[in-house]
Amino acid sequence: MNLFIGFLIIIFKQLEIMGRYYNGDINGKFWFALQSSDAASRFGGQEFEPQFIEYHFDEDHLDAVNEEIKNIQDSLGDKIKVLDDFFREGAGYNDKTLEELGVTNKELNDYADLGLGIQIRDCIKEIGHCEFQAEL
Repeated sequence: MNLFIGFLIIIFKQLEIMGRYYNGDINGKFWFALQSSDAASRFGGQEFEPQFIEYHFDEDHLDAVNEEIKNIQDSLGDKIKVLDDFFREGAGYNDKTLEELGVTNKELNDYADLGLGIQIRDCIKEIGHCEFQAEL
């Protein structure tokens, strides 16, 4: 199972828990108490406000998105497989389990953002753009 599928499993398991979502050309839920509503900003794109952040990515942003995905992957290294394996089991996490895995909160945040970046990239590749709203 790859990172993207693991990320989707986590999202679907948390759908009944109150939280912040993003929707549009891609849909998902930000990780509770970990991922900020402006997480997609690290991939470039255009940001708009009020009670949502509206994002627009197109093929002009694809290089920047791919670059940030690579930066995250390089930063996380082997931790990606560790987290993929952990979340494949559908397990929840807390500070103790993260410590046992040798994963920091920052690394978990980067892992969550990596899933978002992959969704953005795949959406741009599939339909030529990616637009979505993120709840604040």
